[in-house]
Formats: sequence, C-alpha cells, structure tokens
Amino acid sequence: MMSVDRLATRLATRLAFFVAGFGIAAWALLVPFAKQRLTVDDGVLGFLLLCLGVGLVASMFLSDLLCARYGSKPIILIGAFGIALILPWLAVASTSLALGAALVAFGLSLGSLDVAANVKAVELERAAKRPRMCGFHVQFSIGEFVGFDAMTALAGCTLRLCHQP
Repeated sequence: MMSVDRLATRLATRLAFFVAGFGIAAWALLVPFAKQRLTVDDGVLGFLLLCLGVGLVASMFLSDLLCARYGSKPIILIGAFGIALILPWLAVASTSLALGAALVAFGLSLGSLDVAANVKAVELERAAKRPRMCGFHVQFSIGEFVGFDAMTALAGCTLRLCHQP
C-alpha cells in the first residue's frame, strides 16, 4: 500500500520526527533533576536509564508488526500522544519505581513513533520516486534543538520563581 505523496502527509510525517526529537531532548534535560529529586546514586540512575532502552527496544520489535497490520498513521498518533502524556510524569515521578515505569512507557512511545515515522517516510519516498529521507530526519534534529531550548527556558523560569524572596 503506497501512500499518496501529498504535502499534508509530508508535513505530518515531518511533525512526527520533530515530536520524537523534542521528546528525547526534553527528557535529557530532566535527567539531572530526576537524579537530584530521587537522591539516587549513579548505579540506580544507570538502571533507570536502562528502563528507557528496554521500552525503546521492545517497541521497535512490536511497531514493525503493528505498522504492517494497521498502517503507520495510528502508530504515529499513539506514539506522539504517549510522549505528550508521559513526559510530564518524568518531571514529577517521586520514586525510582515510578520513574522506571514511566521511562519504560516513554521508551515504548518514543520507539513506536520513531519506527512508524520511518515507515511512513519510506512510503513517501517511494511514492515520490526521489530522495526525501534527509528532509524528514532533519526534523528530528530541529525537534531536539527546540525541545532543549524549551526545557531550558522552562527550567530557568522555574528556578527564578522558586528563589524569589
């Protein structure tokens, strides 16, 4: 089933890559705050970060099958909404167990979004009969920059508010 190469479909696919980049950058900036909030040592933090990887790897095996059965669009939507719903929990999880569970779920969402977005990008590239993959992947990097900048600004505002007399 080849996807029709339409502008709206290309923009939506670019947005999917952007959301994945934004999500991973936002979490990366939260890592030191999570370590401090939970007062865990480097070993526990390493195990918690492994939880993200477990979710990512698991979703990458499953997402391929789900895309083949249902198409990439619903998997992209589920992954993107999962990232949006779980990211705030990464910022406020109060126990290592809660953060580990949230990281597995975040990894599942991020991995499924990544696989499904790449499936859709390949479909669009084949339909257009010309290279487009670089244009899609650059959106991931732009999402990382925007995610990092947004979280840095948010952290700065939060710190200023917390330290007001």
